[in-house]
Amino acid sequence: MGNLVTDILHPTTKLSLKVGLFFGSFNPIHIGHLAIANYMVEYTDIDQLWFVVSPQNPHKQRTNLLNDYQRLELAYRAVDDDSRFRVSNIEFKLPKPSYTADTLAYLSDQYPNHKFFILMGADNLINFHKWKNYEAIIANYGVYVYPRPGYKPDTAKLAPGITITDAPIIDISSTFIRKAIRQGKKSGRGKTSGISCLQKHTNTSRR
Repeated sequence: MGNLVTDILHPTTKLSLKVGLFFGSFNPIHIGHLAIANYMVEYTDIDQLWFVVSPQNPHKQRTNLLNDYQRLELAYRAVDDDSRFRVSNIEFKLPKPSYTADTLAYLSDQYPNHKFFILMGADNLINFHKWKNYEAIIANYGVYVYPRPGYKPDTAKLAPGITITDAPIIDISSTFIRKAIRQGKKSGRGKTSGISCLQKHTNTSRR
């Protein structure tokens, strides 16, 4: 995994891209995440999507969380060699807890030629006004919102920088997948190498 995010952390090109940032614990990454990512690069103006694996979410308790590098490895295996996607551990190197505004500022400094956007579930949009520097995020970057079961944003009240998408809804949780793996079930939610890796990590992480 030595070259996992070399191109992200050490930019060597002045290529200008519209980059969507998909933040999450990815505990683990699953087909729902990949379906959303695929939609974003195929049906919006996003050129490339980066899965930003978060070491600590300031809005969630750190319970039943796989090791940071285990989750990073699983995301890397899921993305494989698809050039539309990248996996980033950038927040592992930034002060904790991780805040989206801080990560965006850092990446913008490192990649002045790129235009960054963030992806957000409709469930998180409700509390977006509580995020650090949320107004600056809307004004300077932009937000793509994907559907979540039971949540329907009021488009009339949205700021101009927020875009609602018709990304597919795949109602499956990382919790369900971890439970299925522990029970020896074939969840069918990832590549064989990723499932084997998750089985190993899940078994060693049980409490």
